[in-house]
Amino acid sequence: MPVMSKNLAVVAMSGGVDSSVAALLLKEQGLEVIGISMKTHETPHMDSREGGTCCTAYDINDARRVCQQLDIPFYPINFTEEFSEKVIDYFGKEYSQGRTPNPCVECNSQLKFAALLKKARELGAYYLATGHYAVKTRDTLGKYHLMKARDREKDQSYFLYKLGQEQLEHVLFPIGKYTKEEVREFARSADIKTADKAESQEICFVPDNDYASFIENELPVYKGTPGNFVSESGDVLGQHRGVHAYTVGQRRGLGVAFGERAYVKLINVEKNEIVLSDKDGLVSKGLVAQKVSWVHREFVTSGQMVEAKIRYRHKGAKAFVHINPDDSVRLDFVEPESSVSPGQAVVFYRNDELLGGGTIEKPIVE
Repeated sequence: MPVMSKNLAVVAMSGGVDSSVAALLLKEQGLEVIGISMKTHETPHMDSREGGTCCTAYDINDARRVCQQLDIPFYPINFTEEFSEKVIDYFGKEYSQGRTPNPCVECNSQLKFAALLKKARELGAYYLATGHYAVKTRDTLGKYHLMKARDREKDQSYFLYKLGQEQLEHVLFPIGKYTKEEVREFARSADIKTADKAESQEICFVPDNDYASFIENELPVYKGTPGNFVSESGDVLGQHRGVHAYTVGQRRGLGVAFGERAYVKLINVEKNEIVLSDKDGLVSKGLVAQKVSWVHREFVTSGQMVEAKIRYRHKGAKAFVHINPDDSVRLDFVEPESSVSPGQAVVFYRNDELLGGGTIEKPIVE
């Protein structure tokens, strides 16, 4: 492996304005910059779509043109095999088990900050930069901290909880201290092609965000079979299309007469049943999380209060975190929370600092 230069940074170019400005800022700071785009999946249904996507052929071409504008090298890297195995297959498998996956977390941990960081090192770069809205700091002891972005509406630290000290040493988030509008203004001032490009709002490999149809058409091995919707007391209320098509807390598209608004409370894969309840039935007093990662474990004390986000757009809830001997975590909410979904990420904060996170295993309801 070549000697890594601290003056060289590889920028993960998604084809959007955020990564474009990340490359622009680093170049303006005097670093030597290389742009790399990951081809992660075949998307013939999306490759000609402008805006609202990520990692399509259209986006990779945008990234290439931005690199030409900035006069920096550009390399497209084919990661379709790795993405299929580590992200898409995981996505289908989780839904087939009645869980709600978070493919962005897996893509970050398995590809962007693993395979792509390795590629950056092979190119001799000390740093890998991304267009994530997050802030990295370093204390007087040399420990790295991961903080929420200045633009709280765009903050993406939630998706980065698996980053540890070794990775953070080599990662840069150039736009984390700016607002989205400031980022766009930087791009407009430099006449960057992607300055006003629409944001990606979808799961990058799922057309129209219809995950159930995607599984049925592209991952039929994970397609469930029809079964029963049941009440909490076991009464049959109707028939579902397969457990792969539902998530805890869902109320739309159920197609059952419940007498009031019905929500998915529990997905019982063994019985192929989906338990429905009213909104009050979704409330949990805590949760158990496994596969827990800490940015720096020694800074976390079992029993301390944290702010916990149980999904990306969750406002956060005060909770006490208890670290079990097997390194799983029990979280006790100060006030009950609704729609705790197994498979989703729960992320722990202390004020603005991300402490770590894990995968929700089950809610605690009693």
